[in-house]
Amino acid sequence: MIDLYMWGTANGLRASVALAECGLEHRVHKVDLTKGEQKKPEFLKLNPLGMIPVMVDQQGPGGKPLTLTQSGAILVYACEKAAKFIPTEPRRRAMAAQWAMAAASDVAGTSAAIFLSEVVAPEKSPANIEFFKNRLLNFFRNIDRHLAGRQYLADEMSFADLMLYPNYALRKPLIEAAGGMENLKRWGDALAARPGVQKGMTP
Repeated sequence: MIDLYMWGTANGLRASVALAECGLEHRVHKVDLTKGEQKKPEFLKLNPLGMIPVMVDQQGPGGKPLTLTQSGAILVYACEKAAKFIPTEPRRRAMAAQWAMAAASDVAGTSAAIFLSEVVAPEKSPANIEFFKNRLLNFFRNIDRHLAGRQYLADEMSFADLMLYPNYALRKPLIEAAGGMENLKRWGDALAARPGVQKGMTP
C-alpha cells in the first residue's frame, strides 16, 4: 500500500494523478496547508521541510518501506514501479525527459512565482505579477508550438504529460484569457478526459 500526503496544489496533484494513472493502490491523506497541518510534528517526521507531497510506499524496493518527497520524484517512481508511461524508444525517452524537466522547472517554477507574488509576498507589485504571467504564457506558447501535429509531448503518453497537466489545469483561466494555443488546449482536453487524471485531480 502507498500512502500519499498531499494538498490540492499543482505539486500535490501531480503526485496523485501519477498514482491514479499508474493504477497503484494508494491512500490519500490530505494535509491542509491553510490550517498549517504541514508544520505538525507528525508530518515533519515525514518531511522536515514541511512541504507536500510525501509518498510512503510500504512495499518499496526490496520489500522495504520507502519515503519520497518532491512531486517529480514521486511521479517518476510511480511510472517506473507500474512500468507505464516510460518510453522505451531512446529518442522518445529523451524527449519525455526534456519536457518533464521543462514542466517541473520552467512552468511550475514560474507558476509558483505568480502565487508568491500575488498572495505571499509582503509587498504586491503589479508589474512583477504581470512579468511572471507573461513569462508563464511564453512557456505555454512554446509547448503549444511543440504539440503541433503531436498528440502527446513525447509522441506517446509519458511521464512528461503527467508532469505538466496539473499546472496547465490550474492556470487554464490565464491561458484562455490570453487566447490561442489551440494545440495545448487540445492536449489538455485529451488529458482531462482520462479517468486516471480525473481521479487524481479530485482525490
